[in-house]
Amino acid sequence: MSNQHGDPGHGDSPAAWTAVVVMLIGIAAGTVFFFLQMPTLVWVCVGVVALGLILGGILAKAGYGVKGPRFTPKSHD
Repeated sequence: MSNQHGDPGHGDSPAAWTAVVVMLIGIAAGTVFFFLQMPTLVWVCVGVVALGLILGGILAKAGYGVKGPRFTPKSHD
């Protein structure tokens, strides 16, 4: 499995990592609150997941995405 030079990777950018981390926190907390039968906080966590998606898009548009000017990919030697 080689990584082609022109291959942008698998979303390994600050925008992608931020979106995924925020969404994982929302899903994990939402799962706990669902188990504890706290529906209001489950819906708050749904909002956190949506916020992660929006935040990732904003950061990508700001240039921190895979093809953004502020992102420099690291070599995988």
